[in-house]
Amino acid sequence: MSRILLLTNTLGASAEVLPSLGLLQHHVRILPAEASVLVDVPEVDCLFLDARRELPSAKALARLLTSTGVNCPIIIISTEGALSAMSADWGAHDVILDTAGPAEVEARIRLAIGRMEADRFATDPSAREIRTGEIVIDETSYTAKIKGRALDLTFKEFELIKYLAQHPGRVFTRAQLLQEIWGYDYFGGTRTVDVHIRRLRSKLGPEFEAIIGTVRNVGYRFTLPHGGKEAPISERI
Repeated sequence: MSRILLLTNTLGASAEVLPSLGLLQHHVRILPAEASVLVDVPEVDCLFLDARRELPSAKALARLLTSTGVNCPIIIISTEGALSAMSADWGAHDVILDTAGPAEVEARIRLAIGRMEADRFATDPSAREIRTGEIVIDETSYTAKIKGRALDLTFKEFELIKYLAQHPGRVFTRAQLLQEIWGYDYFGGTRTVDVHIRRLRSKLGPEFEAIIGTVRNVGYRFTLPHGGKEAPISERI
């Protein structure tokens, strides 16, 4: 599940701009397609810009977004008739038709985010390290350390702690974690997530197990220590 920002001057829900986006389980925030959004751009994983109409102003905004260093991929939403106006000087990462189906929209989001991360890693190898509190997660070597101590994690345990650490404070349901870590083609139950969380906490040890918090009746989140003490877990498995 990604955080999506949709810039459009169309009133109403995202279903009016890119109908398939509303069928996916992403957090979608809608703001006007105006330069004023640059004053306080929210932290998102991907940005969609509505360019179905008013192409000159949409192009100007796209170029402004890229020149000011918006730290996420930009995908242009276009009609088939407007495709002829699309070119590299828009500065966008991708373009998609407003009639695209859910599978295509999902794939475009995933690929755009992946390409941007790959480009960032290529220019800055240290970007593959996730440092949060006493934990260092190295995506290159698939290792995780706490205070310099290496954790003996399975691949799924590593992917789980990496994903949670990449989104500190965000709460994920078991179904969301199952989808993100195990994939769409996994047919096991959400109990699998509970089992891996329990094993992961055990390997983190008593001092750090509380950084993976349980939100009652919802799911899990990565919680940074407060004041040198681990944040309490609201409910244990």
